[in-house]
Formats: sequence, C-alpha cells, structure tokens
Amino acid sequence: MAPPAGQIRPAKYLGAFVLIVVALYSLVFFTGNGKATPKLGIDLQGGTRVTLTARAPDGKTPTDEALNQARTLIETRVNGLGVSGSEVVRDGTNLVITVPGADGEGAKSLGKTARLAFRKVVGSPAPNAPLAPQTTGSAPPASTSGSPAPTSGSAPAGETAGSTPPSSGAPQGRPAPLLEGQPASTDPSAPPASDPAQPPASDAAQPPEGQPDCQAVFNGKYSDDTTKAIAEAKACRQDPALTTLDAQTVQQALQAFTCPVDVDPLIGNDDFDKPLITCDQDKANKYVLAPVNPTADDKTVKEDDFSLYTRLTGEDINNATSGSDPQGAGFVVSLDFKGDGGSKWGKFTTANTQQQVAVVLDSQVVSAPNINEPILGGSTQISGTFTQKEADQLANVLKYGSLPLSFEASEAETVSATLGLASLQAGLLAGGIGLGLVFLYCLFYYRLLGVLTILSLLLSGGIVYAVLVLLGRWIGFTLDLAGIAGFIVSIGITADSFVVFFERLKDEVREGRSFRSAVPRAWIRSRRTILSADAVSFLASAILYVIAVGQVKGFAFTLGMSTVLDLVVVFLVTHPLVALASKSKFLSNPKVSGLGGAQQAGVDQRAHAGSKTTAVKEA
Repeated sequence: MAPPAGQIRPAKYLGAFVLIVVALYSLVFFTGNGKATPKLGIDLQGGTRVTLTARAPDGKTPTDEALNQARTLIETRVNGLGVSGSEVVRDGTNLVITVPGADGEGAKSLGKTARLAFRKVVGSPAPNAPLAPQTTGSAPPASTSGSPAPTSGSAPAGETAGSTPPSSGAPQGRPAPLLEGQPASTDPSAPPASDPAQPPASDAAQPPEGQPDCQAVFNGKYSDDTTKAIAEAKACRQDPALTTLDAQTVQQALQAFTCPVDVDPLIGNDDFDKPLITCDQDKANKYVLAPVNPTADDKTVKEDDFSLYTRLTGEDINNATSGSDPQGAGFVVSLDFKGDGGSKWGKFTTANTQQQVAVVLDSQVVSAPNINEPILGGSTQISGTFTQKEADQLANVLKYGSLPLSFEASEAETVSATLGLASLQAGLLAGGIGLGLVFLYCLFYYRLLGVLTILSLLLSGGIVYAVLVLLGRWIGFTLDLAGIAGFIVSIGITADSFVVFFERLKDEVREGRSFRSAVPRAWIRSRRTILSADAVSFLASAILYVIAVGQVKGFAFTLGMSTVLDLVVVFLVTHPLVALASKSKFLSNPKVSGLGGAQQAGVDQRAHAGSKTTAVKEA
C-alpha cells in the first residue's frame, strides 16, 4: 500500500542513494587506472596551456572538417613531445593545447601551419632596413649602400633608384601591373606640383577603387579585417608579374618592401603557384621567391621544366629528424623525400647550380642556401641559426604534416608546479572556510536539522568527488581554479535548498502541527520552490557554458553539475533523514530538533489570537 501524500519510506530512498554511491566508487576503483584522483588543470598542477585561434585562408569561419583535421594533427604533434597527460581540446573555433609538467614549452610552437615549400630565390635578398622619414604617399627610394650586388640585367651602379628602366612601365618600387594605374606622384622622382594650392600628393595618391593599396602593404600596413588583409597581401606580394619583370625592377620592388612589424596576414596562406615577396623568420632579410609550381592552366611550361619551379612541398617529405650540424656549430633538420620527391629535388638542383633555393615554412624563409652542386639521393638538410629546441620543434611539425588552417596563439600560459600547488592549497582552503562557516551557521540556527544539513553536504561532496574522477577519466575534464570556485558557490546553492525545506517546516510547526505531521506537508510545499530555484541555477550555468570560452567554462560546468547533484542529495538523503528524525521520540524533542522556538512562537500566536476572540465576545 502506498504511503499517504507527502509521506515516504525513508529506507527506500536512502538505499537508492547508497546504491548510487557504491556504483560510482566501483567505477572509480575498478576502471581505468583505479586511482581516486581527479584530473587537475595546469593552474593546479603546473604546465602549459596554449589557446590557438583558427583562421581559414579566405578569412572566413573555418569548417568543422578542417578544425577536426587540425585537432588530430596537432594532437599527433603534442604526442610527439613525449609528455604524458597532454591533450588537445576543440573549443568552438579555438584549439586548446594543455601539456602538464615542466616540459610544455614546446607546445607554444605546435600551432604552426607547417606549410613547407621549396622556392627558388629570384635575384638577391635584401636587408630589411627601417624606412627613412619621408613624405606621406611617397615610395621609399632604393639605396645602393648596403644593398646586395646587382644581378645580370640590373641597372649600372651610377643609376639612381628613381630612374625608370626602359623594359618596364611600372613605377619604381611597384612590382605589379596591378599598380600601374595608381598615380605616379608616389614616385620620389616625380617633380613637385606647380600650384602650391593643390592638395598634397598623399591625398591624390589613392589606389583605384576595388584595388588594394599596395604602397601601404609594402610599408607593412594592412586592413584590420582578416579577409581583406589576406587578399591585400596576396594581390600585392604575390603578383604573377614578379617572375616576368627585369631584374632591376624586381630588385627595386624588394627594396620598397618592408617586413610586417606585427603578425603577417600571409603566414600559412600563400599560394604555391604564384611568386612571393616575404622575409625570413627573424625579419632581417627579405626575398623575392619564384612559384613552387606553375599554374594548372599554364600549358606552356613542360612537366620536366625545373629551371624556375621546384615542385616540392611538405607533402613530399617522408621523415624529418634534427641533429648537430656536421659542418660546424649549430643544428640542422634532415629531410628524407618520398616517392618522386627525391627525383624532383635532384632535377631542380641540377638545373639551378650556383643559385639560391629558399626553404619556406608558413610563408617565411627558414634558410636560403646556395646550391653548389646537384643533390641526388632523395634527402637534404635545412640549416640555419637553430638551437636544439628549435630544430626539434621544426622536425616535429614537418614530420607529421601541415595543417589545413593557419593559427595564431591568442593565449599562452605557463604555470610552475610550485605555483600550481600553492593555487590548489589556496582553493582547498577557501572551500574549507566556506564550508566551515555554513556548518557553524546551521548548527547555531537549526541544531539537529543543522547536523542533517552537514551530513547531507558531506555526502554530496562524496558523490561530486567520484563524478569528478570519472569525468576526468572519460571525457578529459580537468579541475582548475575556476572549477573550484564553481564548487564553492554551489555550497551556498545546496545549503539554500535545505533552508527552504527547514523554514517551511518551521511554518508548519508554528501552525500547531507536530514535528512528525509537519514533515510531509512542509516537503510538498517546499519541493516546488527547490526545483524552481535549482532549475534557474542550472539554466544560468548552461547558458554561461555555451557562450563562455576558456576557464570560465570550467566554472559553469562545475556549478551546473553541483546543482544537479544537489537535487539528488535533497530528494534521496535530506528529506528521508528528516522523516526518520521526526519518528524518533528523542530526536523530535523541540530542544534537540531546533524547532522549539517555532513551536513556542506558534503557542504564543494562538494564545494571543484566543485572547482577542474572548475580548470581542465580552464586548
């Protein structure tokens, strides 16, 4: 026979809770590594966290397929570091790399796109000298001092940078026919305007509508919009005319170019079938580089023509290893080609002996050695001013392939193990203080009911801990400082559910009911309030989890999880324990239960109401 409305069989509910606890801790101790230790975030155990923000080559939102492929490749690179416990988690369009311990510095370079290509150097490299002060809109003059020796076809030594070579109609310092329509007033050799009242040249020297301002691009200025910045860089720095202009014009274009001071929008986004103006990784030298391969629709180039095209990319690499430079100090990265890659490399080096070839990683020149003789045998080396760590990192990213997207590190955080331990101790101390204050308040104000509150909170903490261990084992959830903050806040939410129930119980006692008869009525009237309050808390946590990024998600997750477990404890533990206490003669004593004040207040209230009724009748 079912119990009356509001009354329950406490043993049934407490038994269900015990089964839940047994099941959880059985999974904790008999699955996985069997250790009852939650997975800690780097801010608690020390390590490195890097947040990589993805951007597609066209500047649009990356696709799910590209992001998942990038996550898989970066995860392979992370595993190549040899640090156990490392992970890569996708967070919207971000990838979050977490490497615990003190060996996580290498994670900061794992977001490199690793689009490797070999490009022939056109002309001679030039030093990246800072621009001299000049009138706005004027092109920087090419200086003969400090510039490399001119190649064949360049202007005589006495010819100034302002003279126009007869073989090119492009203005000085402008590499592409795209800019031939821009006003010639940007040329430093142009005569001054005869009418001083006319506006300055900087106002008139605007590019035609719909065309990028290559003068600004060459001065290192790009649009704030990523899509436009990539388009500007491609239009101005990857003009196909760079391979057809005479050597002097190409060299003057290189002199006019300045390496971007901030992040280069072209990094990882250059087209392999077009030439490229770029810099080395230190931004000390700048280069004009030939295309990697001809365009697909160019039928004039023979398949065996390697005079300009290397036709070699990172996809032709079979393996990459780092080691000491056998020719001297420093380190090198050795590459082994696969398939016909070795044959391509042999044909290119044969056709370009005594020429320079640039090893380009993510649109930047890593090294540009001179080809002294044909290199046969299917392997080669990348040399440069590498440290051992840099050489190891480069070999790692080349070994596992290039990413389908380019990334920029939007956040990088390294926490020492000592600081992580101090943070963990501070978090536990804060939680202990908060829990202790709740205990004192409950004991002072509710007495026996306060003891039941403390017991319920301890049992709630027990199942929360088990769930944390299992979530860390199953889905990689890590407990960080933000998560601890969420648990501390949840203590108040859990205690609030008890307060709602106990205050409703006091109201029933004030109305003259006994402790035993007040429990079912108080539970029925408080249950809806508890459900509504927890539903609001959970909804707020869910919304915060969806819209937040980074560590704030940890706060929202732990707060929402604690709210759900609060309902489990209130329904399966707190209510049954109060029902059991109400059936005990000793525990239901008003002095023990803490309901004596409410009971006396009810007696006084009824006595006062009775005296008023008597006075009215006598009147």
